[in-house]
Amino acid sequence: MHIAIGCDHGGIALKREIIAFLSNHGHLVNDVGCHSEDSVDYPDFANQVCAEILAGRSDAGILICGTGIGMSMAANRHRHIRAALCHEAFTARMSREHNNANVLCLGGRVLGVSLALDIVGIWVETAFTGGRHQRRIALMG
Repeated sequence: MHIAIGCDHGGIALKREIIAFLSNHGHLVNDVGCHSEDSVDYPDFANQVCAEILAGRSDAGILICGTGIGMSMAANRHRHIRAALCHEAFTARMSREHNNANVLCLGGRVLGVSLALDIVGIWVETAFTGGRHQRRIALMG
């Protein structure tokens, strides 16, 4: 899977761990930034990850800020983006199976590395089940 990843200054350390994890599991990762702990505006990076997906250059995206909330809100402003803020494995799985989430949002100041990598692993490996769930996604436009 080709995955675009972005973060703000609150997610830089976790982003590094996730990039290594994804690369070690055979995924192609496009890191759109940020690249330092200097304060930045999270919507800029949410917009870049969403643009990668909408243009077809990436299959999915991962966004990380301090809590994951801001990134989730910014990403979900884009039509055809279904960003899910996940804090554990069950919501990660359901976001893919039932909602066909194409962006995973995480809180770099909320999750430990081990839990975050568990969430990412489940999220990228879970397939959309379609069926009645496809009809519901279509209702979102």
